Amino acid sequence: MMLKDKGQTPHPFVHEVDLTAAQRAQGLILGVVLFPVRVTLATLFFLLMWPIARLRLAGLSEAERAEPVQGWRRGLFHHIILFLSRAVFFSVGFLWIKVRGRQAGLREAPVLAVAPHSGFLDMLVLCATGLPTVVSRSENSKLPVVGALLEFNQAVLVNRKDPESRKKCVSQIRERVTSDGRWPQMLMFPEGTTTNGRALLKFKPGAFLAGVPVQPVLLHYPSEPDTVRWTWKGLSWLGALWHTTSQIYTSVTVEFLPVYTPSQEEKENPDLYAENVQKLMAKALGVPATDYVMEGRFPVKKLGKLSLPLEPPAQETLKLLHKHGLTNARVETVMNDMIDSCHSGQSAMVTADHLTSILGLKDRKTAVKICSLYSKDDAVDMRQVCLSVSAVSGFRSLESLIHTAFTWFDADQDGFLSADDLSGLMGALVGIPQYDIGEMFSALTTRGRPTEASLQDLLMTHPVYRKVFTEYLRSSGLADGNHNGIPNGKLNCNNWIYNGYGSTNRKSD
Repeated sequence: MMLKDKGQTPHPFVHEVDLTAAQRAQGLILGVVLFPVRVTLATLFFLLMWPIARLRLAGLSEAERAEPVQGWRRGLFHHIILFLSRAVFFSVGFLWIKVRGRQAGLREAPVLAVAPHSGFLDMLVLCATGLPTVVSRSENSKLPVVGALLEFNQAVLVNRKDPESRKKCVSQIRERVTSDGRWPQMLMFPEGTTTNGRALLKFKPGAFLAGVPVQPVLLHYPSEPDTVRWTWKGLSWLGALWHTTSQIYTSVTVEFLPVYTPSQEEKENPDLYAENVQKLMAKALGVPATDYVMEGRFPVKKLGKLSLPLEPPAQETLKLLHKHGLTNARVETVMNDMIDSCHSGQSAMVTADHLTSILGLKDRKTAVKICSLYSKDDAVDMRQVCLSVSAVSGFRSLESLIHTAFTWFDADQDGFLSADDLSGLMGALVGIPQYDIGEMFSALTTRGRPTEASLQDLLMTHPVYRKVFTEYLRSSGLADGNHNGIPNGKLNCNNWIYNGYGSTNRKSD
């Protein structure tokens, strides 16, 4: 299930290809012929690039490789790789790349910000922009061919799990885009992950940190059916490749918007700069600009610095329990039993086998699935399950939930929360970890000492954080006087802020 804003913002992380019977038949017939031919041709061109890409920096020292390549090495190999890159995308069906607008020069706009980011086939934009340098995960440098192409590109590599690597990446980006033309243009996808193109994600600030002008670049795929999107759920990368190569051709338009020059305020505030460029590009695309991001394994909506999952684990847990015959009353009883168990001092971490017994399930697979919603292992913290499920269901009042959560997460049992305590508490309530809790903790401590009463007041009156309960977890379950928060005793999702679109029944890629 998916979270909806009041304005009914589309879910950007799910994409399926809807085909008529005729389109399926045509795709099957053409695919049997075109898929192997096109993939073979693309692979041959791709493999041809491997040794040529390596030749560009061959014989250079580490110090020389850290400088922009110049002279014959740049001129000769650049044009060969550009030609072969275009041949790869021509082979898979992009016979033409339509261009609107004018690409700005290096000194006009050192950065090209491209959106929406739809999938691996978006790399064709490099052909239309003259192979600018990119930012890539360091793990990609170890891949065959791809590693050679990243070396050729002199890409900025980053290990996202290493804070020092991230700092170095930011430093390198700043150095390159402020080099006054020494380095080529940089191309970035500020959304940071792929979507279905129906909304723009919150832009990451990387492309805007240096405060230099950027040129927004739009990618349009007007062909029907829309086969190029590879998202969090829905069409797999292999499915996208099959459907795309099974078309006679696939249309793409690269649109260059006017250069965006930041104000002094935007230069000093990269987040504001990123937000304003996002809004401009969303308006040009005719789609909403959202505060959705992909955070770890979860697509989330940002509320302040809190991360609220678009597909809450608690909501899917409820769905699974109802599917296996548990009534609302039974679910409430089980949640209360789990809360009592945690209060009794028993270990909060339970395995899938133990969870199967606690929930009274007939098969272990459902318990494993519930565990996977909250963690990567076949084990889960019961506090997360019972608090988040009780929160979305309205089984307990806000005051009762906060009291229970405060009791569990006050690690020192001194009546005061630390920032880490608050992080764990809010993570349990919404169902996913909360890593950036500083802003909320600051708002809590401005109300006095971080006591249970202060937390109650924050979550009931703060203009931002009260929305966790009033707009996110449930809309009217407590206000209508119904004990369960479920109108007429039925699970009526229309009265919540979720709907059935984007059901998590589908296989996750």
